[in-house]
Amino acid sequence: MNRLLVLLFAFILFACSSKQADSDISDEEAVDEISLASLEGLNLDQIQLPDGFKIEVFARVNNARAMALTENGTLFVSNRGGDKVYALKDTDGDWKADERYVIASGMRMPNGVAFKDGSLYVAEVSKLWRFDNIESSLDNPPNPVKIYADYPTDGHHGWKYIAFGPDGKLYVPVGAPCNICESKNEMYASITRMNPDGSEREVYVHGVRNTVGFTWHPETGEMWFTDNGRDWLGNDSPSCELNRVSEQGQHFGYPYCHAGDVKDPEFGGKYPCSDFEPPAQNLEPHVAPLGVKFCTSEAFPSEYKNKIFIAEHGSWNRDADVGHTGHKITMVTEENGQGVAYEDFAVGFLNKTTNTAWARPVDLIFAKDGSMLVSDDLAGTIFRITYTN
Repeated sequence: MNRLLVLLFAFILFACSSKQADSDISDEEAVDEISLASLEGLNLDQIQLPDGFKIEVFARVNNARAMALTENGTLFVSNRGGDKVYALKDTDGDWKADERYVIASGMRMPNGVAFKDGSLYVAEVSKLWRFDNIESSLDNPPNPVKIYADYPTDGHHGWKYIAFGPDGKLYVPVGAPCNICESKNEMYASITRMNPDGSEREVYVHGVRNTVGFTWHPETGEMWFTDNGRDWLGNDSPSCELNRVSEQGQHFGYPYCHAGDVKDPEFGGKYPCSDFEPPAQNLEPHVAPLGVKFCTSEAFPSEYKNKIFIAEHGSWNRDADVGHTGHKITMVTEENGQGVAYEDFAVGFLNKTTNTAWARPVDLIFAKDGSMLVSDDLAGTIFRITYTN
């Protein structure tokens, strides 16, 4: 009898411990037990795409966040809700991953991953690491080299998206440590950049509340980034933003002005909105835009060339009776540095009837064959979108 009680207590303890406070994060052990191509918990038939496109599963990865793809086809995937960084390989060429490696563990919100000259770069909240010659040792990763360890330690907007620009520098954002506040430290609410070895770090642009995705125009080389709008200004204000950087030192408004013309009720009286760079495109409010890429795919129809794709993670700061925004992939058409059209590309990750999501897009990247890979941190999935004509 005592043994039965002990077993029952252990079962209850395990069941409770497997539930995480953040309902957007799947249980790591459960997802890791699912095969890489499993369809469990997915509703692919609900996804609506333009004619000729289809969506499939490339892999399953717990809390899949940012991605970095190498020329050899190794896909690195971060795991912000856990503590790991993964690598995925498709060894038989069927465009479904069949090998999964754990590159690092025990990290604090390892959201950012980037790849350059054979090395994997990983960003924690306050630290940056480099794993050299990583593709030759996926099953036995080397000890990482510490590049930086003095970024702010704040958990609020502390996770980082990182990427290398066309200038060869590594770009690292530092989110505001709050919903809305001023800070004397110019590093907050900024995007910084540095050489790959960590030298010559500097603030690149200011007034950026929290960007978790940026990219560069394939023709002009200008940086474009998404920015998450502030909370608690109502269900429909302010809009989230897509911004364009035309020169170093620009200020994009936070915390004084939002969406180009919305003065902050607490700080907006200090400066006119005209002092700051307006968005290239206002997005819907509270959509939490994250990953962003220009379409460089030769496999997509020509009318999609250089369109801007955005992974909208989805809202939380809206009343239930008005429903969520985001939870989809959208497109922005750009002309002369400004958005001229904003439209849906992939919807159906959110059930509009029940106002519940079964997946939340985070990052997107174009593979060598022209397909689009999309990460999702709710169902723990890497989707693959292709054009089949």
